[in-house]
Amino acid sequence: MGRADLTISYAEIVSFIKPEFFVMENVERIKKSGILRQAIKIFKGSGYGLTMEVLDASLCGVPQARKRFFMVGKLNENDHFLMPYFLKNQYKKPMTVYDYLGNSLDTEYYYRHPRSYKRRGVFSIHEPSATIRGVNRPIPTGYPGHSGDPVDITDNVRPLTTIERSYIQTFPRTFKFNGTKTNLEQIIGNAVPVKLGEYVARCISEFIADRKVNKHRRIGQLTMAFERESTKAQQSV
Repeated sequence: MGRADLTISYAEIVSFIKPEFFVMENVERIKKSGILRQAIKIFKGSGYGLTMEVLDASLCGVPQARKRFFMVGKLNENDHFLMPYFLKNQYKKPMTVYDYLGNSLDTEYYYRHPRSYKRRGVFSIHEPSATIRGVNRPIPTGYPGHSGDPVDITDNVRPLTTIERSYIQTFPRTFKFNGTKTNLEQIIGNAVPVKLGEYVARCISEFIADRKVNKHRRIGQLTMAFERESTKAQQSV
């Protein structure tokens, strides 16, 4: 079973069980896939209202430039129901590594091996980290440097450790990892950043709280108004 099959299987499971809410996360490029269109058809056919948005983790409490697609569904709800909350709760500026970790890394510049040498490999703690991936390589002796590197490679520039990478993924320091170094790098790199998951959960929680008191949310041109359950029941009769 491929990853695309998992997306359809997830949609079919949700459609069968019909939880009140569901959350789905994926890479940004899924927006262009036929698989997503198939999944949407399944969700809509089961009565779900959908909010779909690409969230930048650095605007959601994570010190990392990591964009991920989120779909949140609620049974018997209008589409876009969560958008006012996604917009309202985002930070005004991207979170940097320093904002989150201060000087605890004991280095101002660090190396993250690029996918190709057309991209830079050296980063500052005074910017969001590049996306944490499932590989963590040492600085190669043949690294040619890049015009975007803030400094040249010196003894003061080093790769981040496995545990430091988990901090940038916003795992708590008390979290206990088990496995080989290779497995841990994969686990950490493929995880949804903890604070990003918390951000989405907080938006859902605020939506539920507002719905209970029929509160209107207006963010720019978006307005969320709740109908009383009795009104909806009368309309369905």
